[in-house]
Formats: sequence, C-alpha cells, structure tokens
Amino acid sequence: MPIDLDCVGRQSKPHVHEYTWRDQALYALGIGSTRDELPFLYEGTEGGMRTYPTFGVIPAFDPVFELVAEAGIRMHQVVHGAQSVTCHRSLPPEGALTTVANFDKVYDLKRFLQLRLSTETRLDDELVQVGVWTIVVRGEGGFGGERPPVNDAPKIPKDRDPDWVHRQTTRPEQALLYRLSGDFNPLHADPAVAAEVGFEEGPILHGLATFGFIARAAIAACVGGDAGRLETIAAQFRKPVWPGDTIETRGWSLDDGRVALQAEVDGRSGAVVTNAWASFRDE
Repeated sequence: MPIDLDCVGRQSKPHVHEYTWRDQALYALGIGSTRDELPFLYEGTEGGMRTYPTFGVIPAFDPVFELVAEAGIRMHQVVHGAQSVTCHRSLPPEGALTTVANFDKVYDLKRFLQLRLSTETRLDDELVQVGVWTIVVRGEGGFGGERPPVNDAPKIPKDRDPDWVHRQTTRPEQALLYRLSGDFNPLHADPAVAAEVGFEEGPILHGLATFGFIARAAIAACVGGDAGRLETIAAQFRKPVWPGDTIETRGWSLDDGRVALQAEVDGRSGAVVTNAWASFRDE
C-alpha cells in the first residue's frame, strides 16, 4: 500500500494566509451569496464588511493538504467526507491567519481509507477557529486497520416537519467559482478527471462549497443573518452535488439548543448531507 501510515501524528508547518475583503467577497460568491447579502459582498457596508465564518476552511486548506501529500496521496484520489468548524471569534474582513494541521488518524473502510485531520487557526496568536477534516481516499484501504467511530451527531426528529426550509439553485459555474478561493482539486474542474473517478456527469461541487451553502442557510434561518453568532457547524457529505443542482437545506431546532440539519438535491433520492448540525451563541 503506497500510503505512508507513519504520517499519523505529524503536524504541518505553520501556514500564514493573508487576505483582504476581495477574498471574503469571492468566497461568499463561491458559497452562493446573492446581492440580498450585500454586507458579505461589499466593502463599503456601514459598520464594516461582514464575513462568513466558514471562510476559515480556506486558510486551513494548505496545511491539511501538505500532510495529505506527505502521506503519498494524490489529489484525484481524494473526496471530502465530512467537515466541522468551531468558531471562537468572528473573522475580520482582512488580516493574516496562521494555521497548523495535525494528522490525527487513518481508518480502514476496506475499499477506501478515511483520514482525520484537525486544524487550529490563529489571528495575532489568538485561537479563532478549530476544524476537523474527514477525507476519503479512493483506491486504498483493506489493510486491517481500525474502523471509524460512530458519528455522534444529533438525530433528526422523525415525528415532525422541519422548522425551516431553505432552497437555492447553484450556478452551473459554481465549482469553477469556488475553486478560485484556493481548492484547486481538478475533480471539480476537469471533466476527464471527474470521469476517471466515476463521475461521468462531470465535475462535482466541492464538499466545502456545499458546506458553505448549508451554513448560509442556517445562519439566515436561525439568527437572521448574524454570522458572528455561529459557534459550531458540522456536516457529513453523503452524495455528490453537481453545479446547477438546487440544494434544499432543512433545519430542526432541538431541545439542547442545537439545530439538526439535512440537505437534499432536487430530482435525486436520498440526502446529500447528513449527520449535520449547528449551534449558535446568544446575542
């Protein structure tokens, strides 16, 4: 097996990511923001431009894939399995973030591998975000390793309809737009690469772009667009989304203060995102 299992336990070098309001606006467009969300797109907003907290995955991308590459994994083998982000404070519209990644675990899925990496992002030495990245590696596995633990996400109530539903149609160019924020995996741009790994319909949308769509939906529905109140959001990417699909995000408010989330796509059976939830800070 070409994967270097000795990578478990390694830490990346610190990666500094400098960004401006332009990067924030480009990211917001990549996750579907419209002109109705002008404070996330316009630097002249009274009181300052707003930022979506899921932008924090962007500076974390390079340290994560530094470790993935050290393990001998090629980009076209990689599919994003799940993601969580915990926010300790809001991100400013511009600045310099420093992120390190840790290679935590490798799990055996028989036909695939599952990698678990964690990231810590700081602004001026202050911890601002922690991320957990679950990455599926195609064409590997079967080495007799440990199976992944059971997901402990809250269950969706079966006895009632969702408290809210948010629908948005993605652009046919959505993946090409999102990749400009720094995720250049050719799976999301090159039809030949997509076909090579089994997606004959063409390049799929980044899991982290879908993650951003779901976060926007939850922020709009639960806290009236006050993105700074997002504390944690987590999601498992169950099925691919193609640019041009309509994503329907559903939310159920739970007794413990969290919101259970699920997303489906028009015209296809089964959820594309499961085991998803969010929590928000009080005003």
